[in-house]
Amino acid sequence: MKESVGNPLHLKSLNHVSLVCRSVEESIDFYQNVLGFVPIRRPGSFDFDGAWLFGYGIGIHLLQSEDPESLPKKSEINPKDNHISFQVQCESMGAVEKKLKEMGIKYVRAMVQEGGIDVEQMFFHDPDGFMIEICDCDNLPVIPLAGKMARSCPGVNLQVMQQPQPLRVVQQ
Repeated sequence: MKESVGNPLHLKSLNHVSLVCRSVEESIDFYQNVLGFVPIRRPGSFDFDGAWLFGYGIGIHLLQSEDPESLPKKSEINPKDNHISFQVQCESMGAVEKKLKEMGIKYVRAMVQEGGIDVEQMFFHDPDGFMIEICDCDNLPVIPLAGKMARSCPGVNLQVMQQPQPLRVVQQ
């Protein structure tokens, strides 16, 4: 495939993530009460069960599975699995962990260390086993492999940035 340059498809942003659910009602409850998404109107012309939610500039589209029992059941929380990540302020990670414990949500903690920067992560599943990450990733600079820097953080010495560190996972 020819090397792509720039924005050949003229993309603006991520619009939504679509998830197939065993129970749309259970998933609405999770995304609304755990993550703070708000249900919004979806087109009435759809002839299948589902729901749309919106928050943090993106949509979550929930689709009712036609065969809920055929959906794979995940119990192991693996940070290397497919997931969507939400960013919080560094000082909010303790509050996130406390809330997950209060709600009885099983989670895994991980830490990424890069060039003197620590990024805390927490991973957990939605009711259908789709992985959610909460992190304080904002303090990690985005450094393209070529070209200009996409985002830098104050107080970060980019000369110190090392090879990627192994992911440390702590079960909770």
